[in-house]
Amino acid sequence: MAGEKKQGLQLLGFWVSPFGQRCRIALDEKGLSYEYLEQDLANKSELLLRANPVHKKIPVLLHDGRPVCESLIIVQYLDEAFPAMPALLPAGDPYARAQARFWADYVDKKLYDCGTRLWKLKGDGHAQARTEMVEILRTLEGALGEGRFFGGEAFGFVDVALVPFTSWFLAYEWFGDLSVEKECPRLAAWAKRCAERPSVAKNLYPPEKVYESICGMKKRLGIE
Repeated sequence: MAGEKKQGLQLLGFWVSPFGQRCRIALDEKGLSYEYLEQDLANKSELLLRANPVHKKIPVLLHDGRPVCESLIIVQYLDEAFPAMPALLPAGDPYARAQARFWADYVDKKLYDCGTRLWKLKGDGHAQARTEMVEILRTLEGALGEGRFFGGEAFGFVDVALVPFTSWFLAYEWFGDLSVEKECPRLAAWAKRCAERPSVAKNLYPPEKVYESICGMKKRLGIE
């Protein structure tokens, strides 16, 4: 099967997925060469189904043919498997690493689901999602604090976890009738700093493309 017997690093992903994008950013931050394999999620490949038979989802990292699934697990795996490269998790500080994992998990449990409800629902459900989105963004801004990045001056694990969603901010604003910069100016400034990094600029699509993709999903689902 194409790609299945190759050695080295391969990443199975889908272009607009923030979960796949965070893996590509992590790979570039670590300075690792890899082969990217775009997947058709409407017609899942045998490679994807074999690599992730439990969830049948992207992203999947193949390291010498061995699969690693779930994006945050992939990012942590890269940090452990390639320790000589720049570390994404704080080195030598178990508490700081635990805090980074907590906030990355918060992003996964809160932001994507709330954003989906924001563009899918109407009425009270939409109003609740909008309120929750502002609360989530303010909570993340509080975790950022006054630092340049989450955890201080160095771009790291939480930044990798959250930064793909900055391409979705425009859609959240349009569907939620809100302004990220107005509600969370420090978080908006952080997003602009991140966008200047080569690993981020290379792997994130323009917010307008993400918005168009969401509009396409709404149309396919019959949501007006």
